[in-house]
Amino acid sequence: MKHSDILNSDKAPEPVGLYPHARRVGNLLFLSGVGPRKKGSKEIPGVTLDEQGNIVAYDIEAQCHSVFENVRHVLEASGSGWDKLIDVTVFLTNMKEDFSKYNEIYAQYFKDNQPCRTTVEVNALPTPIAIELKCIALAE
Repeated sequence: MKHSDILNSDKAPEPVGLYPHARRVGNLLFLSGVGPRKKGSKEIPGVTLDEQGNIVAYDIEAQCHSVFENVRHVLEASGSGWDKLIDVTVFLTNMKEDFSKYNEIYAQYFKDNQPCRTTVEVNALPTPIAIELKCIALAE
């Protein structure tokens, strides 16, 4: 692959490891996992941490809005868009408590474009977040 296949957004939060925001292969765009962190800071919308960095409280609604915004930033920086999403994998750390609210907010964002979707519960994510998205979109 050419180096130009690696794509990054100047509006999305920095990756927490050695990986790009997205890679383009043919007419497909593969996004790395995107969480709700804000660019240029460790701030996570709706998350309260204790002195040791453990989650004391979180607001899944705030995290959903933020993660969807970050996905949009990556898509747009990569020459794609929200309406070009074709597959979304969602990782939640608390399916029982958060699925209903997440599903309600998801429906607001995806009422016009309805990509395939898989939602799974995971034990933890790399940073103290409750949701992460892995997406595939068309890049035309």
